[in-house]
Amino acid sequence: MKIAIGADNLGIGLKEEIKKLLNEKNIEFEDVGVNSDELIDYPDIAKTVALKIVKENFDRGILICGTGIGMAIAANKVKGIRAAVCHDVYSAERSRKSNNAQILAMGALIVGKAVAKSLVTVWLKSEFQGGGSARKVEKICQLEEQK
Repeated sequence: MKIAIGADNLGIGLKEEIKKLLNEKNIEFEDVGVNSDELIDYPDIAKTVALKIVKENFDRGILICGTGIGMAIAANKVKGIRAAVCHDVYSAERSRKSNNAQILAMGALIVGKAVAKSLVTVWLKSEFQGGGSARKVEKICQLEEQK
């Protein structure tokens, strides 16, 4: 599995903790930033992660900002992406199993290190169930084609 991970300035600290977790689990990842005090707008990071998934064969992405909401909204603007904001383990699991979300978005101002690590761990081991959910995910994909 290959993960793209990114955060805005509010999410840098939590991103570093998640990178340690990915290293411990021997999961390949690429940090797309932000890695300095330079102010970066979260849509730029979200776009980079989302495009790595749709164009560069990354399997999944993790985005972190203050709430996770802005990152998810921005990433979901990229055709083919399903990003979910998750702040509890059940939502993280269901985002994969029911919605086949390729991006997990979290809020550094909402979850602490321990919860974030639990979310990522569950999300990484969860796989899409298909079944009745496949029909619903296909309908979500069809929405992208509407104008």
